[in-house]
Amino acid sequence: MTHRFPMKEIALQAGVGLATVDRVLHGRANVHERTRQRVQHAIKELERQQFQLAITGRKLVVDVLVEAPARFGDEIREAFESELPALRPAVFRPRFAMQETMTTAQVVEALEAVARRGSHGVLLKARDVPETAQAIDALQQRGIPVVTIFTDIPRSARIAYAGLDNRMAGATAAWLIGQWLTPPQGNVLVTMSDDRFRGEEDRRERFRDALRQQCPKLTLVDASGGHGLDAQTEARVREAIGRKRAIAAVYSMGGGNLAILRALEAAGKSPRCFIAHDLDRDNVRLLREARISAVLHHDLRQDLRNACHQILHFHKLLPASAIGDASSVVVVTPANIPPYVERRFGMSAS
Repeated sequence: MTHRFPMKEIALQAGVGLATVDRVLHGRANVHERTRQRVQHAIKELERQQFQLAITGRKLVVDVLVEAPARFGDEIREAFESELPALRPAVFRPRFAMQETMTTAQVVEALEAVARRGSHGVLLKARDVPETAQAIDALQQRGIPVVTIFTDIPRSARIAYAGLDNRMAGATAAWLIGQWLTPPQGNVLVTMSDDRFRGEEDRRERFRDALRQQCPKLTLVDASGGHGLDAQTEARVREAIGRKRAIAAVYSMGGGNLAILRALEAAGKSPRCFIAHDLDRDNVRLLREARISAVLHHDLRQDLRNACHQILHFHKLLPASAIGDASSVVVVTPANIPPYVERRFGMSAS
């Protein structure tokens, strides 16, 4: 295997010993395939972080463990890597572990592996379940801080949450739907990826409460549980709407919006309002085609910067006063898609 990095850098990135790296690089026997893949993955990450390797200063290795659809995982990775050059006074070296779906056992196993090999901190997006909270507590006892990102696990020893104010997002979605629907009556389809993601659950609770208060004639139709993945989400929506339900609006909290639209179109339903989350490639295209009405956006780079600042503060490298506020909810419509987003996805306004 060809490479241009010192073995100690590869070992640090992979979280394995020098001898293991040597065996992998020279194709020797007695190496588990998963370990071999970890080393290969580490080399690819180092290639993406070459600028960081040239910077001097204290290095902080952080593990980024995320359960999310690939489209959102890619957004997280790109946002984090874009922030790396500006993070000071330390040099951050992220190790990414991202999967579209993870069982609780897999999340716990991954956190236990971090504890064994050591880390300066963990950024975690996972479901709020007792077993994961216990694994976070165990990391904290070893002096490894955990920051939950985008969805919280509040009954744990995590040092902070970094991400959108999800209750504010839910209230904003309710207000927008109330303004779009005239009169405000009918069925509103709501979808979450999984109700154990605390961020989405907070959105739904606040959305439901605000809608009851503002638009009591609107009825919620729940099609949650598709994990933001297309096939599962489409199946959930088809089952929820049936053949006779008219859908006046949609609030999609967990993604899979192309699949939601396919299911609605197949059933001959045309909602007057569709609110989604996050400016990923699919949602930008759907906005430009006016197939969704608005996206509730937040600055992932700001959230990840705040998460890293929490890690720096834990290690006494940054004062608490330097940690910024949470990102705000920004309502993006087809008329105000940020130019940098258009450029990023290679799209141009027509």
